[in-house]
Parts: sequence; C-alpha cells; structure tokens
Amino acid sequence: MSSKQLGFAVAASILAAACAPEAEPPAAPPPAAPPAQAAPQPAATPAPAASGPSVIVAERGGFIPEGVEYDQANGRFLTGSLAEGSIYQWHADGTLTAVVQDPELVSSVGIEVDEPRDRLLVANSDSAVFQGGTQGQAKLGVFSLTTGERIAMVDLAATLGSVPDDAAFFANDVTVTDDGEIFVTDTRMNVLYRVDNDYQASVLHRFEPMEGLALNGLVHHPDGYLLVISLGNGNLYKVPVDNPAATSQVTLPEPVAGGDGVFWTAAGLLAIVSNSGNRVVALASNDAWASARIAGTAPYEGQATTGAAVGDALYVVKPHFADQDPPSIERVTLQ
Repeated sequence: MSSKQLGFAVAASILAAACAPEAEPPAAPPPAAPPAQAAPQPAATPAPAASGPSVIVAERGGFIPEGVEYDQANGRFLTGSLAEGSIYQWHADGTLTAVVQDPELVSSVGIEVDEPRDRLLVANSDSAVFQGGTQGQAKLGVFSLTTGERIAMVDLAATLGSVPDDAAFFANDVTVTDDGEIFVTDTRMNVLYRVDNDYQASVLHRFEPMEGLALNGLVHHPDGYLLVISLGNGNLYKVPVDNPAATSQVTLPEPVAGGDGVFWTAAGLLAIVSNSGNRVVALASNDAWASARIAGTAPYEGQATTGAAVGDALYVVKPHFADQDPPSIERVTLQ
C-alpha cells in the first residue's frame, strides 16, 4: 500500500464525511405528510430501476468513489474519485469511462447533476488534508454534462478572507436550486458556500463551533431552505436560504450516526446514508422540517457513503477507502 493509500485508510472514517450527490427534491411525500410538504415530481427516468442490476462492481479498485449521481438525461451513473479526481461514467458491466478529466480536480467528492442547465457540479477538495501538512482546498468545479468541458472553477475558500494559520478546507457536498444557485458544504470549516449564476461565491452561513459538527451532505427544498447533515454528531439542520441566521436543528427521534450523503427519494423522503451504521435512514416531515420521523430504513453490508434515486429504486456506493478491492454500486430496499 502506498503512503497515499495508507493515508486514505487511516482517515477512512473521516473521509466518509464526503458528500452526497442528491437529486432535487422529487415527487409527493408519503400519505401522512400534508400537500404543502410535497416535492416536485422528477422527470421520467430511463433507469435501471427495479429491473436493473442489483449490484454493479467496478472493473478496478483504488479510485475511491465517494460520491455518486444518476444522470437522468443520459440514463447513466456518474461517480467522483477521491484518489484521482476524475469523474467517471460507471457502466452496467462495471467498466469505467472518464467523463471529466481536469488538472485542477484533485479529489472529487460530492457531485450533482443539473440536467436543466446541462451542468455537472463537483465538490473539488484534496483528501490529503486528513493526513496533515496541507490546508486542503474547497473549490467548485462546473462542467458540461454533455461534453465534460469546464465551464467554471470557483475557489470557495477564498471567500472566507483572513483565516487562522491552522485552517483547513474540504468541500464535501453540492446541491442546486431550481433557479440555478449552487450550495456547497465545507466539512473542515463548517461553512455553507453560495455560488450565484455568474459563478460568484459568497458565504451563506458559518456554523458556530460545537462538539462533533462536521457538515456533510445537503439537499435543497423548493420551499427555500437547505437540509444539511452533520457526520460528527448525526444532527440535521435546516438553513433558510434567504435568512440563514434562522438556521435551526431539526428535531429527530435519534441522531443519524455517521450521516453522510443525503438525497430525495421518488416518494419525497429524505434518505440519509449512514457510513457507520450500515443503513440508509429515510425521514419524513409534517411540519416543514422543524421535526422529522423515521419512515423506513434500508440495511446493507459494508461501508457506503452516499446514494442516488433511480426511479423508485435506491442505490448506494461503496468506495473501499482502506483497500484496493473494486468499489460497487448496490441497490437497497427500505423496510
């Protein structure tokens, strides 16, 4: 194992803080939720869905795919790479085709497909930050979904201005609103960045220091707020985009330990992948996400970081942080 691979292995539990590709909130909520909580119906999916493979094993290991997305426009899985930075199309037979290769992509963490604007959004970090000796980075890569060509590379950390000498950065997850605004979590600085349609970045919200806080996956709700999970303490936070000072903790029956990637299901549930609990936890809310209840769980073997909805089916990605075994994308079922 190389020193770089060893660093990945040592930091595996921290790196699992990587994000979650999540789709824009879909479909109607479960029957118990009022109509006001419904999320918009997603476009038809040319999916593998329930008829597709239950497990897709990659042709090789070592690239460490922390984030995964399903590109509905082109009917394909896309994944990032902590080790190589490139974005790959993951075919049903396990073969990989590079979709984006850019010298500035160091560690591709969370990715988000923005089909209406033909964009692929990438949280661009440097996983070496967990080995020490570097500040890491927090950037947003924006690429053409069709061609893979770069549209923009935004230095998010630069918006923080003066920072302590020991500051470190790690862009983790990314989401996009219906009008094209982009939001990114920084796990090390516990900051939410905002990027407008001209690719100008700013700080949406800085969280106050608290024990166990490590911002990770996030989604946007069409009613104008973000839902953000913390890997370290398992808490879920609601951040109003137009009034981030009103950020609040969502009341849950229990923290979602190891909460990593988050995404909306076709039924309007918020799916949280627990990278330490070996399960997906699906939440529903009747009160605009002041609180939430557990609507189902989907167990799986091994460690997964995030997932994606493909029609009614749910898939998680297993990156294999600490070994060279081939990663996999696997279908899970809520119970």
